[in-house]
Amino acid sequence: MHEFITGSQIYTVDALYYQPKLASIHLIRSNNRLCIVDTGTQYSVPQLENAIKQLGLSFDHVDYIILTHIHLDHAGGAGSLMALCKNAELVVHPKGARHMVDPQKLVAGASAVYGEDEFKRLYGKISPIDNARVIQPKDGETLHWADRALTFLDTPGHASHHHCIVDHQTRSVFTGDTLGVAYQALRTESHAFVMPTTTPVQFKPDALHASIDKVMAHTPDTLYLTHYSALKPSAQIIAGLHEQIDDYVMLTQQAAELETGNFENSLASSIKEYLIRRCQNEIPDIPLETIQNWIGLDASLNAQGLAFWWQHKRAV
Repeated sequence: MHEFITGSQIYTVDALYYQPKLASIHLIRSNNRLCIVDTGTQYSVPQLENAIKQLGLSFDHVDYIILTHIHLDHAGGAGSLMALCKNAELVVHPKGARHMVDPQKLVAGASAVYGEDEFKRLYGKISPIDNARVIQPKDGETLHWADRALTFLDTPGHASHHHCIVDHQTRSVFTGDTLGVAYQALRTESHAFVMPTTTPVQFKPDALHASIDKVMAHTPDTLYLTHYSALKPSAQIIAGLHEQIDDYVMLTQQAAELETGNFENSLASSIKEYLIRRCQNEIPDIPLETIQNWIGLDASLNAQGLAFWWQHKRAV
């Protein structure tokens, strides 16, 4: 567990999803009360329990479990945690709430992406949550909790059920996947390689551009990315996100026009080559093997989302 910004009372816990330092859970502490932002999976619960014990607290001190969105690397552990956090309420985007109450369609969708065996290995059991314990904040609504004010911003583009959370006390934003991913292995002291994530099935480039601008209009000092933790935003990083979204669209169009019969695989290769080259240009000191290891999974998932968008965008 780490507090990247001393005195922020915001702590990062490794969800140990897929591999270490790929997905994070964030704890906000205020007057010995806790909020949990994103949950990892049910397999993340022991890490979270240990982190809370290190703070001298327990699950009884948790008031809110907040989901940036309902993709299962962010929300898969919500049901298990709600069963343990007896005093907590779940805070989730209105478009995602019903899937937390009845997760059957959510499970089916993720199983279709990963396959049933891989789904069970990654996520285990997804437990339903009592609707009476669910809060669905509207865009711009503020939750006043302990001595903090948390404002929810509707931020589609990565997913229609995505919101980001502004913590006014620390001038920080919990961004889920809207501001991309920035793995620790792809950072130096002076710069972080941040890439958009377009995982299936609700990528919308125009909406994602607008959501990034919406978050940055709050001029945050710190972004808390689920993949992976605290990041100081810079003009270069934000401009790079916008540029990459446009380049993803261009690469998708190019792959579609090739008509190789293997559109998605061709696109995945193009995305991977593009991201590796871009990361090397931005941070040349990082070994190529490290870049390849961390970009490979994202390139494949991004290609799935981009292919789905391309094949369905004219019908939207």
